[in-house]
Amino acid sequence: MSPPRLALVLAMSLGCGAGGAGHDASVDGSGPGGDGGGGGGDGGGALVLPPANGGLDYQLGGAYAPPAGVTIVSRDREAAPAAGLYNICYVNGFQVQPGEASWWLANHGDLILRDAGGQPVIDPDWNEMLIDTSTAAKRTAVAAIVGDWIRGCAQAGFDAVEIDNLDTFSRSGGRLSEANNVAQMRLFADASHGAGMAIAQKNSAEIVGRKADMGTDFVVSEECNRYGECDVYAAAYGDHVLMIEYRTPDYDTGCTAYGGRFSIVRRDLNLVPQGAAGYVFDGC
Repeated sequence: MSPPRLALVLAMSLGCGAGGAGHDASVDGSGPGGDGGGGGGDGGGALVLPPANGGLDYQLGGAYAPPAGVTIVSRDREAAPAAGLYNICYVNGFQVQPGEASWWLANHGDLILRDAGGQPVIDPDWNEMLIDTSTAAKRTAVAAIVGDWIRGCAQAGFDAVEIDNLDTFSRSGGRLSEANNVAQMRLFADASHGAGMAIAQKNSAEIVGRKADMGTDFVVSEECNRYGECDVYAAAYGDHVLMIEYRTPDYDTGCTAYGGRFSIVRRDLNLVPQGAAGYVFDGC
């Protein structure tokens, strides 16, 4: 069983906020890693990976000042990066967030996956339409849209991107295949690398073996301790595994097994900002 996907309802936008970032580990790749301000997207340097075992915060529900000890922050593409930290830009690249549905239907209705009756195929857990990745032409069109968002992340100063809902093939009723989404992810990776940023595989432990095909550099995993998937990710991505847990027992399990090697954070399921009711944060 794969972990749940965090796809929050946000207004449609093609850009991000502004900000700066710092760096640690790096790997060879296309585009600059940047120093002090993210990739910049002008090509020619090394991609920068999140620092191994860096303090992690997952702020998709709203940006706030990171707690002491945090060196890696993931925020929505509309938020500004956190100054002086390694910043990951969240992009929902395989589904349409509810606040963006009307825009997609009006402008790119042909890129929405449809059922036999011509109605959009919906992920019922998050009330999100699935994006159609079934043909090369559609994947190219989707990559043009999402690629603009990715380049906006780079221009804003993010260091990397995480693309959510890679596993839509598993809930498409057979209309999409694993190969379709792997090919789509490769186009996203090419856009990210071209903009000077690393790119994460988000969840989907069952296709870790396609890492080279996807072109991904590290992994963002929700609840891998709960579902016993952490070692699968580590075998492919080494120390560059970011773990988010939503239940205390799973967080404790991760800290006992992996504390000191991997970035592990305990957050509330709704990822509310610090100070809001229900806010939970801990790291080991």
